[in-house]
Amino acid sequence: MDKENQEMTLTNRQGHPISDNQNIRTIGNRGPSTLENYHYIEKISHFDRERIPERVVHARGAGAHGYFEAYGKVGNEPISTYTRAKLFQEAGKQTPVFVRFSTVVHGNYSPETFRDPRGFATKFYTEDGNWDLVGNNLKIFFIRDPLKFPDMVHAFKPDPVTNLQNPEKMFDFVSNSPEATHMITFLFSPWGIPANYRQMQGSGVNTYKWVNQDGQAVLVKYHWEPLKQGMKNLTQKEAEGIQGKNVSHATQDLYEAIERGYYPEWELCVQILSDDEHPELDFDPLDPTKLWDHEQFPFLPVGKMVLNKNPENYFAEVEQAAFGTGVLVDGLDFSDDKLLQGRTFSYSDTQRYRVGTNYLQLPINAPKTRVATNQRDGQMAIMVDQAPGQNPHVNYEPSSLGGLQEAAPSGKEHQPMYNDKLVREKISRTNDFGQAGDTYRKFEDWERDELIANLVDALKICKPIIQRTMIEHFTKADPDYGRRVSEGLAQANVDSAHIGSDSERDGAEMAENSGKRTDGY
Repeated sequence: MDKENQEMTLTNRQGHPISDNQNIRTIGNRGPSTLENYHYIEKISHFDRERIPERVVHARGAGAHGYFEAYGKVGNEPISTYTRAKLFQEAGKQTPVFVRFSTVVHGNYSPETFRDPRGFATKFYTEDGNWDLVGNNLKIFFIRDPLKFPDMVHAFKPDPVTNLQNPEKMFDFVSNSPEATHMITFLFSPWGIPANYRQMQGSGVNTYKWVNQDGQAVLVKYHWEPLKQGMKNLTQKEAEGIQGKNVSHATQDLYEAIERGYYPEWELCVQILSDDEHPELDFDPLDPTKLWDHEQFPFLPVGKMVLNKNPENYFAEVEQAAFGTGVLVDGLDFSDDKLLQGRTFSYSDTQRYRVGTNYLQLPINAPKTRVATNQRDGQMAIMVDQAPGQNPHVNYEPSSLGGLQEAAPSGKEHQPMYNDKLVREKISRTNDFGQAGDTYRKFEDWERDELIANLVDALKICKPIIQRTMIEHFTKADPDYGRRVSEGLAQANVDSAHIGSDSERDGAEMAENSGKRTDGY
């Protein structure tokens, strides 16, 4: 056999050439099989394990590779004034990135037209190791305390009895969580269904910190703003029309745009605030349910991102891509945002469960720089994180026997000061409704119309106590907002025999009344 044909020969995972991949071994050509069907057993047992556990949230996703190019400034100022992070310092400097876009609540094969926040997670492969900026398309969130997150997701997921999406569960939780009013206002407007992944914004959502060479910190918020492709959202009717033709339209749109050379671009902007409590504001700047007014705190460009390469294998790159809010490089830091603190544990803990103990050794997750740790073993360890010349017997630190050494500090450490009681309390400036009203009033007329129609459609199947509470919340945000939802509910026809929205009910009835009967076969 010549070399070229030999290279194309089918083998098993042990490297054994496979001469028959069509028939298992049996006693006679129609008899029982035997246990020593090694090739079959290896093949089918691997197939049985082809799916790793689905993400609890952000299960449905698409991704692409590209690069981030720094401007070397923040607005018109040298960026070194605020952060010593190396990837930002030099104008024109490019850092490889991988981005995973996703929907949040629904499963891996759910339609990409569902009303849902979209994930926007970026992995920067910097010279100092990886930085993960893990956010959403919407710039705020439903809750501000991570203790509520499992309950929120349970309320938004399908009913544990019927396995159907039930808006009553969602609004039961939301009506008892008034801080969610602002996010609900965005989610049920056209902003809840971006046209595709290319034409949507991204945001880090939480408040982070930048730290400069002197250890001084500022609070920052991150924003991805689409450049040449623009921004576009869908109405519910438009989304349903698209869903009838393609449940993977956003994945297809992203892949085909990159394949034809129409590379999507986003500009990374930051908002900056001094690192203090800002008593002059009517909200806490660490509160992830709030926006920082961009007119008061302008978006300052720091670089742009271009996505120019599709994954070569969806599972290896998109599905196994693992992000974490705790993955920061020198010059970037955490704020005391409670939700960020909770996410920082949860994300990496999820990856260890879902992908495995050594998920960071997979190529899509591994940094492009050298790695040298004293972490060893664990399931699916494919290498030893050992430095050249390191004594292989020494897997601990400190050591005088040729082990790894600590790095020299790259700047003064940021040392925030704390002097307070350890408590279980809400933040003092909740202001749960003010910004929801501001957002409602800033919407265009068609966006407000769509918001009211979508809320009425979802709320009309809810119990009266939930309806009354939500109307009260909307009224506190803006009297017109509450009035329109109340009037819409008063005029709505409710069929108690159905679960879900009118369109979902119509879909079930259409299936029953369509098609032709058959006698079977």
